[in-house]
Amino acid sequence: MIGNTSFEDAAATFEPLRPKLTRVAYRMLGSVQDAEDSVQDAFIRWMNTERTEILEPEAFLRRTVTRLCLDQLKSARRQRETYIGQWLPDPVVEEEEVEDVTLPLMLALERLSPLERAVFLLHDVFGLSFEEVAATIRRDPAACRQLASRAREHVRNERPRFEIEKKRGLALAEAFSSAARSGDMKAIAAMLATDVSVHADGGGKRPAALNPILGFDAVMNLFERLAPLLQKTKFIRAAFINGLPGFITLEADGELQTTALEIEDGKVAAIYVMRNPDKLKHLH
Repeated sequence: MIGNTSFEDAAATFEPLRPKLTRVAYRMLGSVQDAEDSVQDAFIRWMNTERTEILEPEAFLRRTVTRLCLDQLKSARRQRETYIGQWLPDPVVEEEEVEDVTLPLMLALERLSPLERAVFLLHDVFGLSFEEVAATIRRDPAACRQLASRAREHVRNERPRFEIEKKRGLALAEAFSSAARSGDMKAIAAMLATDVSVHADGGGKRPAALNPILGFDAVMNLFERLAPLLQKTKFIRAAFINGLPGFITLEADGELQTTALEIEDGKVAAIYVMRNPDKLKHLH
């Protein structure tokens, strides 16, 4: 039985690090709940560790969380194979823009092996040395460099190519939502890129296209068909969703929805819609 003093000591070190650890776990897993569970598992292990022997608690805990996530990714991959429709990461809504891992990059990370994903995030995103990464995933530094190189090949095209000023991004998102809700097809058309795509995740729980909708004409057709429903939605607020400008709405069926916009050269190049209620619970 661990006494209160031991618990308080463990928590005093752990709690300030929890947001950072959760950030690592979420970017590994793409699931808010799974990330929080992994971090909580790490805390339980931390409480049961001989902490006086650990010189760098943050490094130890980051290693612990990463290893727990690697185990989780194996089962997550199996679950994705049977997932109904398109899979998108849980929406993380933030007031400020987060530039390190945007939604398109997170989708690109899905194509990596768990080890490639871990190495890319730890080294290229969070800035750890290959020696630190090697200690985390129990591989030698040379192997980690190879894993990082392979990972970069897969995700090279998913880094943001067009920067958009924060206020402009949110204003565009709000204008897009307003046009969709009012049925202003001319305004929507003016905002879309010619090769625009729509990606919607309903998880089999709510209606959503099972495959991406590609191209200007197909996307415009979608908005025209959805116009009666969109007019019943309620705008809640604009925000950054997984690093992209977007907005939260209350839909006609009474459920929340997030919409994130990938903007290139001033036009909406991709629309990512989260409709799966299981992935929106943390926003209530």
